[in-house]
Amino acid sequence: MEKRNSGTQTPYDEGQVIFIHKPLGWTSFDVVKKVRGLTRAKVGHAGTLDPLATGLLICCTGKFTKRIQDYQQQEKEYTGSFVLGARTPTYDLESEPFDFRDISGITPAALDDAAAAFTGELMQVPPQHSAVKKDGKPLYHSARKGIEVEVSARPISIPVFELTAVSLPRVDFRVVCTTGTYIRSLANDFGQHLGCGAYLSSLCRTRIGPFLVEDALTIEEFEAQVKAWRAQNG
Repeated sequence: MEKRNSGTQTPYDEGQVIFIHKPLGWTSFDVVKKVRGLTRAKVGHAGTLDPLATGLLICCTGKFTKRIQDYQQQEKEYTGSFVLGARTPTYDLESEPFDFRDISGITPAALDDAAAAFTGELMQVPPQHSAVKKDGKPLYHSARKGIEVEVSARPISIPVFELTAVSLPRVDFRVVCTTGTYIRSLANDFGQHLGCGAYLSSLCRTRIGPFLVEDALTIEEFEAQVKAWRAQNG
């Protein structure tokens, strides 16, 4: 590649697809902002991950931002953990647990039944603490004021819902699902089905379509890659 002259475009301006392993505590916008700052190009991402989630985040730069919708629509896979015996307002650990319940009667058969109940074609209600819009406003605006907004259930598909380990109150899982599925809602619904409550305690997006988190770059690795290119091309 020839050295960059003033006014010429970088590969990132032309368009790149970047696979990032989003770190814990970062918002998806934090990643976009970092990538934008490093590449100095237009950047978008293909599917939000909550701050307490980690895993694969696909970022597109330059002209490739037109491809974002294609990536967003692809099947996704997640691994993570639920905690049984309580709920949280956000359905995860961004808020404090409450409504503690006894889980001594929860059996392996009951857990398997709950997983089966949420496998297949389903209708799911998004969390109140989410960016889903009602009358043009994100639900979380009302939720932060303690106002619950009625929102319609949406069709989703979960072809795989596997319980991979159980050490109560923790239940580990693997889920394959369509776009638009809220794993936080799945945790809450799972707990409701069992009658003891549950919330999401950890989450990693391991796959989007054929793309795996194992092949993604950390923020530090991507920064080093960009700096190396700039050092070589000026």
